[in-house]
Amino acid sequence: MTNKIGFIGLGRMGLPMSYNLLNAGFDLSVHNRSQPNVREIAAAGATPAASTVEITQHCDIILACLPDISTSEEIFLGPDGVIANTRPGQILIDHSTVGMSTSKACAEAAEAKGALFLDAPISGGTERAENGTLVIMVGGPEEAFEAVSPVFDAMGTTVRYTGPTGTGTTVKLANQLLVGVHTLAAAEAILMGAKSGADPALVYELVSSGWGQSFMLDRNSSVMLDQTYEDARAPVRTILKDLGLIQDLARSIDTPTPAGDVAYKLFTQAAEAGLGDLDMPGVLRLLEKEAGMEVKRKA
Repeated sequence: MTNKIGFIGLGRMGLPMSYNLLNAGFDLSVHNRSQPNVREIAAAGATPAASTVEITQHCDIILACLPDISTSEEIFLGPDGVIANTRPGQILIDHSTVGMSTSKACAEAAEAKGALFLDAPISGGTERAENGTLVIMVGGPEEAFEAVSPVFDAMGTTVRYTGPTGTGTTVKLANQLLVGVHTLAAAEAILMGAKSGADPALVYELVSSGWGQSFMLDRNSSVMLDQTYEDARAPVRTILKDLGLIQDLARSIDTPTPAGDVAYKLFTQAAEAGLGDLDMPGVLRLLEKEAGMEVKRKA
């Protein structure tokens, strides 16, 4: 196994992840549908590839970080995709957040071609993608995980092998269940405090110092208080997609997710109300309308 790495998908997460691979000394090729990010990282030393076929044929390890399920399935399972052009011994890695069925379909198709597939979703946002401190949860053949551990270590500081195919995806969806529920709960709490007459910034300060503290409360509070919803680091539509995948997984394994069900309902209503492109705590806008007031930082 050489260190020829291919990376497909240079979006908000994929571009900084690719920079970390390049800075770690890997021989990196990149491919992306839109070209500005390709040109940017090529100027820093990466090799641009013209197509998925080209990058698959010239690299030993293929990583992808893609925005949605349909794109992941097209890139990995399509007629001109990675698996159609893979060769025995290659290791294929999907960092996207998809469903269990997609991860298993990719693994089975790769195995039929003699390649190895890892579902390796990530958590941490763009900040941790940039500084190389992502959480990476990896399911699939353990020998493949061990072979590419140095690649993961260039991008993340919490890298764990979770078990067989699909378990990386499952752990990521468990993470996203908490992200969705905690985001909704934070919005409810800040709104309740503000409508009762308390300073919402003080509500956040005190709650975040007590047992009600959560990462999503910390992450979302300034967005809600300063109403900076347009800077959508993680849009409502994205967490809604993930909550839908959680619904599918929960039904497939016959396990209840009552809080997740409520979060899915509210984020669906938010998207239907035209809030889908706002940052996640934009779900508060839906609750504000019902409450008849807006949350904002006091002068």
